[in-house]
Amino acid sequence: MTISGKLTSIQQKNQSRLCIGLDTELTKLPYILKSKPESIFEFNKAIIEATVNQVCAYKINFAFYEQYGAEGMVALRKSLECIPENIITIADAKRGDIGNTSRAYAASVFEEMNFDAITVSPYMGRDSIEPFLEYDNKIVFILALTSNPGSADFQRLISNGKPIYRHVVETAHTWKCNAALGFVVGATHPNEVQEIRTYSSNSIFLIPGIGTQGGDASATMKANGDAPAIVNVSRAILYASSGVDFESKACEQAQRYQKEIGM
Repeated sequence: MTISGKLTSIQQKNQSRLCIGLDTELTKLPYILKSKPESIFEFNKAIIEATVNQVCAYKINFAFYEQYGAEGMVALRKSLECIPENIITIADAKRGDIGNTSRAYAASVFEEMNFDAITVSPYMGRDSIEPFLEYDNKIVFILALTSNPGSADFQRLISNGKPIYRHVVETAHTWKCNAALGFVVGATHPNEVQEIRTYSSNSIFLIPGIGTQGGDASATMKANGDAPAIVNVSRAILYASSGVDFESKACEQAQRYQKEIGM
């Protein structure tokens, strides 16, 4: 099965475009869990088991694990192993460097850890992204217009009559890709989601920013239409409760966002 087929299959099975970001922070864990790196895995496992029927993907943000060194990376790997094989796994690593460095990053994420997808930064250009695009049956999400306020600092700058984010998307479409090409486009920019779809109609969008960041699910999905998309929600689901009911509350929130995002 192709990676696009895998995504379509799980989205249809679970009737969901929802991705849960496992941006797990020790200081925010429920009080019944001890605040030590191994608690991250215990929490993630509980969240995955509680929400597995509401999602199409889980996104693991490397920063929250790398900060704890070897113990944090053990938690990352064990969390990854808990995710069922039919669900898309996204390495939110935002890699992108000169060719041989990116080749090592790509081998780490796609071969050694066997993630389905990765986020990458296009700032250094084609040769910094190319090693990721060479992989079959993987998704490469290129940062285009991110959900944070600082996205305006560079991504909206006008060059040759177009914003930088448009140059990123249009140029990426000229590159040779064995992987499925995707873009990160924030839900905090619904008008631009619709605009970008006019010149990237079939690419998979990874859409963050719904939930704590204030993105509107209805407006975003109307702007995206029926085009392929994975919509990420992290903190609003993970930390729905700090009590003993954290699993059931996370499930309730996942069901809520699953319905709001729709198919």
